[in-house]
Amino acid sequence: MSRNGKILFSDVVQTRKRNHFWGRKWRDIDVKMGMGILSFHILACFAPFTFTWKAFWTAFCAYVLMGIFGITISYHRNLSHRSLKLPKWLEYIFAYLGVLACQRDPIFWVSIHRFHHQYVETEKDPHSPTFGFWFSHMGWLFDTGYIIEKYQERNNVEDLKSQAFYRFLRRTYAYHLFAYMALIYTFGGFTYFVWIVGVFTTWGYHVTWLVNSACHIWGYQAWNTGDLSKNNWWVALLTFGEGWHNNHHAFEYSARHGLEWWQIDLGWYFIRLLEVLGLATNVKLPTEAHKLKRSFVSLNKFK
Repeated sequence: MSRNGKILFSDVVQTRKRNHFWGRKWRDIDVKMGMGILSFHILACFAPFTFTWKAFWTAFCAYVLMGIFGITISYHRNLSHRSLKLPKWLEYIFAYLGVLACQRDPIFWVSIHRFHHQYVETEKDPHSPTFGFWFSHMGWLFDTGYIIEKYQERNNVEDLKSQAFYRFLRRTYAYHLFAYMALIYTFGGFTYFVWIVGVFTTWGYHVTWLVNSACHIWGYQAWNTGDLSKNNWWVALLTFGEGWHNNHHAFEYSARHGLEWWQIDLGWYFIRLLEVLGLATNVKLPTEAHKLKRSFVSLNKFK
């Protein structure tokens, strides 16, 4: 994905080196993570041989449910950034949908994401493309030594650690996934197992990872954030609005990522619906003063 240190079709330069596979110590958890993700990809390869429209649409609906409410609204905008407040019963339901997306438990996911914003594009960023496209996309997931080097303690998620529900999910995470997959296989057979667990989990992985990789490489910057974050329309379409990533880095507390009327943001549309229904409160949006502060116009004005 790169030539002479520059990532293809971009101005982003790989300035750091991290061995993805060889020349480093693989810990047991790295092997388990690698085998687990590989298993989902292998399972997805059976898709052409098991295709039915009913299985496809069932899997798609499950993916949308977990992607919008579990990852986009819960893990990211609610838990990571506190962009809105939900009743506890609904917060926990949405977080559990995030668990079923197979992207780790809320404490792990939120901690990594908060570190990303705290140390974006520096040596301590967990998945900066300055380590290369593939490392930012997925290589970092198999390198817990790298994570341990950067963060000796996960001290940025005390708000979640203080809640018994999230501690329970962290301790029992694997059991929930096994039960979920067993139920799918029991009631849907191999066909539904392939499409729900294999195809759309794999799809969900890669579109989520594109926010970490592609949205720091390709696209455009509307705001002066001092990092590589980009607004990327095609990633936004694939991720329910998460691809408006420069907007997000400019106003990380904002529940709305697609700030322009034409920037499609399904996550925001559902948050707005929850707000109308009285289920979402304290919904945060950037003020005009904050927009002015982040604008390139303001930067040029004071040069």
